[in-house]
Amino acid sequence: MSQIDLVPSRYALKVGDIDVMVISDGVLPITTSTLATNVPGPELAAWLDEMFLPPEVCDWPLNVAVVRSGDRTVLVDSGLGTEFPGFPRAGQLAARLDAAGIDPASVTDVVLTHLHMDHVGGLLVEGLRGRLRPDLRVHLAAAEAEFWGSPDFSRTVMPTPVPEVLRTTAARFLDVYRGQLRPFETEREVAPGVLVQRTGGHTPGHSVVRLESGGDRLTFAGDAVFQPGSAHPGWHNGFDHDPEGSARVRVRLLTELAARGEQLVATHLPFPSVCHVAADGDAFRFVPAVWDH
Repeated sequence: MSQIDLVPSRYALKVGDIDVMVISDGVLPITTSTLATNVPGPELAAWLDEMFLPPEVCDWPLNVAVVRSGDRTVLVDSGLGTEFPGFPRAGQLAARLDAAGIDPASVTDVVLTHLHMDHVGGLLVEGLRGRLRPDLRVHLAAAEAEFWGSPDFSRTVMPTPVPEVLRTTAARFLDVYRGQLRPFETEREVAPGVLVQRTGGHTPGHSVVRLESGGDRLTFAGDAVFQPGSAHPGWHNGFDHDPEGSARVRVRLLTELAARGEQLVATHLPFPSVCHVAADGDAFRFVPAVWDH
């Protein structure tokens, strides 16, 4: 049996009449200190140990989604792309769309949760970019496009080379796709039952995608939620441009999902990341969905 058979890279589910496929773009290494920049080192080390994660560098999953509703096929984020040799295990989207039988030319819309390179880099890969339809619509919050004209990294805690790479990748993306951008202020229904909503926090225009059909609901939360975010929703991530605002967004979103019994998918939760959220005192628990084989 080949390696590709042993490592599943896609998971399909339905939200009412909406078809959803979560696709893994791979994993990339991240310095664990960025997972909690406002807590003492020993507290983070204890959590890492409890989660069976290494103390210095851990793998960060990358998930994207393809959503089909009505006559629209919507790609939610696009992963890292292949232009970053330091991350050889990420940037798998183009190959995995092919493996899933999804023709990039069938994608009518792209929704971007934000413009960090691990969310937009896949659309800059020639092997994918050249196969997209010329009338592709790219939806993102107007505040996000505006922010990356002159980004402020003063409240982030990232490894030294990262901010400049984020800035140049976002600038290149905006230049390449300027004519296809469809900015929105607060929210937009992209397809029947597919609503993108600006939350802010992680970046000024960070957005989530809310799906609702036939009484079923699912939210693609992008970077509003990270792995420590259930037990420790107040922990700040080093990539948050507004750490306090991001924590408020996270608590508000998780509280709502727990109350509604709504399913959650997030970019950096372990693939396929489909789960429910349960309230647990002042914190939360991620309850993984049972895979439907």
